[in-house]
Amino acid sequence: MSSPVRLDAVVVGSGPNGLSAAVVLAAAGLSVRVYEAADGAGGGCRTAELTLPGFRHDVCSAVHPLALASPFFRRFGLEVRGVRFLQPEVPFAHPLDGGGAVAAFREVEETAAALGSDADGRTYRRMFGPLTRSTAAMADAALSSRRSVPQSPARVAWFGVNSLRSVKSLARQFEGASARGLLAGVAAHAMQPLDAPLTGGVALLLGSLAHGVGWPLVEGGSSGIVDALVAELRQRGVDVVTGERIGSLGDLPPARAVLLDVSPRAVLALAGDQLPRRYARQLRRFRYGPGVCKVDWALDGPVPWDAEVCRRAGTLHLGGAFEEVASAEFDVSVGRHPERPYVLTVQPGVVDRTRAPEGKHTVWTYCHVPAGSDVDMSDAIAAQVERFAPGFKELVLAKAVRTARAMEAENANYVGGDIGCGRQDLAQTFARPVPRWNPYRVPIPGVYLCSSATPPGPGVHGRCGELAARAALKDIFESVHR
Repeated sequence: MSSPVRLDAVVVGSGPNGLSAAVVLAAAGLSVRVYEAADGAGGGCRTAELTLPGFRHDVCSAVHPLALASPFFRRFGLEVRGVRFLQPEVPFAHPLDGGGAVAAFREVEETAAALGSDADGRTYRRMFGPLTRSTAAMADAALSSRRSVPQSPARVAWFGVNSLRSVKSLARQFEGASARGLLAGVAAHAMQPLDAPLTGGVALLLGSLAHGVGWPLVEGGSSGIVDALVAELRQRGVDVVTGERIGSLGDLPPARAVLLDVSPRAVLALAGDQLPRRYARQLRRFRYGPGVCKVDWALDGPVPWDAEVCRRAGTLHLGGAFEEVASAEFDVSVGRHPERPYVLTVQPGVVDRTRAPEGKHTVWTYCHVPAGSDVDMSDAIAAQVERFAPGFKELVLAKAVRTARAMEAENANYVGGDIGCGRQDLAQTFARPVPRWNPYRVPIPGVYLCSSATPPGPGVHGRCGELAARAALKDIFESVHR
């Protein structure tokens, strides 16, 4: 353990939220130290050679619409700090059986025109046009603590009301399979059954961001975002201590504030009997979502998609028609492994040639599985890719598999393999991690929670860290002036 010199604040965990919290605290003039159990900073926002030398794979997060939309990162200025966002020509695509596909293009009009139906095109324009014109206001509302009135309530009122709906109900407004499949693919990021509330909100938010800011990748890998945050901290004299696991709050040096970028389960372990019984009981009731089985592929060439538009897309949602995606997600929700899973696929090589040796490619995939699963789903994932890209299997040079259980072993915040650090259902969206007006304050003096278990939830946006740090600064300021 580092020297016991009194600090203003310590942060446990160096994911994007922990680092963002540290940036906010350090910018306010506080002395800060960050502790990370792994050998490097970043949590799920890292890049590594997981398969073969020269093939760089994103360890978890790979595509970053929320980083561009985030109020915190807009102020921080990732791009002026050297992070280069690369925009695929097609943000995301959804291949269909028979060689066809539907895609979200950068322009609402182009997307609507490609749906194959004048009626569906009009519905798409009506649904996504206003949201795209109000991207910043919508993102500010979605990435908030959900404890205040939006700055532009009129602009986000329609989104606020419809975000509570299921994507199944939204999809009923479309007559064609193409439009319904497009909605299913983007809504399944919620890791919930498609008839669950809020899945419509996920589709609306992520779909409109494809038009408003794009679905970019970071040149060289997602670790570029973490590198920019760590560089800022070091410039401000903040130590980021890696390879040091904190077993309890008593292991930390004296500090006025302790911010925890950890899961609710880890808060229970770190705080022990310091927590009030009621709060501890509520944390034990916190529900985690399904896990993921992630497979990274090193390929001898680009994925040979049947549909030409898929070859230009950065992200692909594999699962066929709406009903098939819904069936797969329902299976996961009741503890079954789907035979034909919904597969989220990212192909960085469409815009970033730094990820693999000349002529080679990397592909990032995962499917949803029951929590805690130790099942290797790589064959089922490969079959789904092969279904829409015949010849894919012949290109595989190597693969790296991480089951849900392995994901948790690598990152303790991924309880049961849940990369969202908590189920994204209606109750836990507005009472995350417990029903409290200030969700960031842990009822121990000077202790705060800043992980994705707090609002606004998962994603590389830094807002959980920023909002927790603001709560800590407010308390520190008030204590000084009492």
